[in-house]
Amino acid sequence: MQHQTPLISLLVLGLGLAFVFGWLATRLRMSPIVGYLAAGVLLGPFTPGFVADGSLAAEVAEVGAMLLMFGVGLHFTPKELMSVRAIAAPAALVQILLSTAIGAAVGVLAGWGLAGGVVFGLALSIASTVVAMRAIQDQRAMQSDKGRITVGWLVMEDFAMILAMVLLPTWAQISRAAAGDGEMTPLQMQDIGLALAVTIGKVAAFVVLMLFAGRRVVPWILHRVVHSGSRELFRLAVLAIAMGSAFAAAAFFDVSLALGALFAGLIMAESELSQQAAHETLPLRDAFAVLFFVSVGMLFDPMILLRNPWPLILTVLAVTVFRTGLGYGLLRMLGQPHEMSLSITASRSQIGEFSFIVAGLGVSLGLLPASARDLIVGAAIFSICLTPAVAFILERSARVGGPGRSSSSTTPFDPPAPSRAVVVGHGRVGSLICASLKVSGAQFTVIEDREEIVEALKGRGMDAIAGNGASEERLREAGIERAEFLFVTVPDGFEAGGIVETARSVTPGLRVYARAHSDAEVEHLTRLGADVIISGEREIADAMIADVRPRLVSSA
Repeated sequence: MQHQTPLISLLVLGLGLAFVFGWLATRLRMSPIVGYLAAGVLLGPFTPGFVADGSLAAEVAEVGAMLLMFGVGLHFTPKELMSVRAIAAPAALVQILLSTAIGAAVGVLAGWGLAGGVVFGLALSIASTVVAMRAIQDQRAMQSDKGRITVGWLVMEDFAMILAMVLLPTWAQISRAAAGDGEMTPLQMQDIGLALAVTIGKVAAFVVLMLFAGRRVVPWILHRVVHSGSRELFRLAVLAIAMGSAFAAAAFFDVSLALGALFAGLIMAESELSQQAAHETLPLRDAFAVLFFVSVGMLFDPMILLRNPWPLILTVLAVTVFRTGLGYGLLRMLGQPHEMSLSITASRSQIGEFSFIVAGLGVSLGLLPASARDLIVGAAIFSICLTPAVAFILERSARVGGPGRSSSSTTPFDPPAPSRAVVVGHGRVGSLICASLKVSGAQFTVIEDREEIVEALKGRGMDAIAGNGASEERLREAGIERAEFLFVTVPDGFEAGGIVETARSVTPGLRVYARAHSDAEVEHLTRLGADVIISGEREIADAMIADVRPRLVSSA
């Protein structure tokens, strides 16, 4: 090549291979994330062929984590996060403490020392925000209690890791001094409690600034931009606010980039323009999330499976089995239902981005051996690959063994009715359908993933269930087995296809209505069993032609 273009090479090959392997993984009924990780392994330094720039890939992945956390914040408000603090805070703290204690014991037995074991335990105690949020978003459960608890737990873990990363350099200095490796200056001898207080003060200052100044400045900017009528400027404003907040958090307050972007999203969520902001940034967020998984795959040396696989296998089991069981037990102790506890722990059955950061810092400080970091990277990759399988197993467990669950106990209606329908989604289209059904006297149940809408519907005397319409359990709870009609009103035709397919497998004789925005979506929905598909563009064109046709005939 005439010019060195590492960024272009990374983007072209990373996205291209991710598409190919992601498509293959989907065809094999696996998560596309497995394909993205495989693409990263091929681009990494441990396999022959082209090797992507690792440091550049890490920076691109950091952008992906920032945009993902910003998207998470757009779906929540500070009030919603505070509502789950009584669950998320103790669950996160206890799991980190127990995991760190076990890691310390492993470190001592493996000869890494107490410090190395503590770093190892910290790295294994925190779930991947990227993967956990993707799992919750795929379930359309971001606005449910499950989504809020999951996000709150992840945020608490991120805060804890920030504090840990501040204290680790001080601990390393004290450890070297205790071992006689060198004298510490008075400045280096500052108390760990003081370092902790300074860190908490910086984080608190950032939070106060965002909650008070940001609440006034961010909505003001967005409203001024949207009145200009330019979607391009609005999209740029949203991205500038998200990434600018993240950069300012890291540069001036020593807060992680991801958490800075999260707070930008939380502030923007209080504006009525939050849904538009989420829609405009979605494609970019998805693209960088893919590159994040590619960058993780680049860190893995597949030869470890041949050299000495047992330490890696045990580490993976510690993440997927021990930590998942621990998380489930903590949630049950905190009074959460069996099914919700299983679902939350399933989405968190892996380690990820913060694990890499903590492990890398531990190695650079001499606290953790490089071999232990390799175990963490390998465990992250395999636990991410196993997350869908763990979720499937736990979902089956919840369906079969959940306490107090039976087909009769969840029936939303008393006597059978001549006309019964299930409506998935209560947005602009779903609300109109529900109004018409109510006027006609039909009995119906709404499945909606936004908890506040479900509560509002119940307050108006309507049957409503919080959850994902693609869940067979939610459909059965809504009475899909006795329904005559199903209205799938979610705007994404491909997402609606999964709902149609699940409903059709339960009730083959159901008449299914869905909406689509393209011929590809129409074909997809038809193949999966939708009876009537309304395509917005086609209906508009037909209405216009129907109105103008008499005038065309008369003028002729």
